Amino acid sequence: MDFLIQQLDHAKDIPLPAYETAGAAGMDLRACIAEPITLKPMERKAIPLGFKMALPPGFEAQIRPRSGLGLKHGISMPNAPGTIDADYRGEVSVLLINLGGRDFTINRGDRIAQMIIARVEQVHFTPVTILPNSQRGDRGFGSTGI
Repeated sequence: MDFLIQQLDHAKDIPLPAYETAGAAGMDLRACIAEPITLKPMERKAIPLGFKMALPPGFEAQIRPRSGLGLKHGISMPNAPGTIDADYRGEVSVLLINLGGRDFTINRGDRIAQMIIARVEQVHFTPVTILPNSQRGDRGFGSTGI
């Protein structure tokens, strides 16, 4: 399926989102920054990616952390997964946070997140005074055991 993407002028040397392996679900996203950015522990910053896109109605882009950065350095996303709506036309960025114990430096072109394109449905709620029963009922967190 083809979607529209615009590589920004300042990002011509940065690869567009791409699947790194044939079975990958997510496309790797690369930092499009002029200078290295260092995240101190518990610091968060929005990192631009150097592209805009136009998703068709009924789709979203889910931006997710890279597991290797999380395991090795404690780098994650405080809003994971981030959502890019179909009607957004600005430059796509990733909000990163350093949950590790040491400074982490991001360089231009580093793979910092991944993007998954997913179908979404918009729903309409019907207000009611009583909901139908279910087997689970109102049992919440931990109700099904460990």
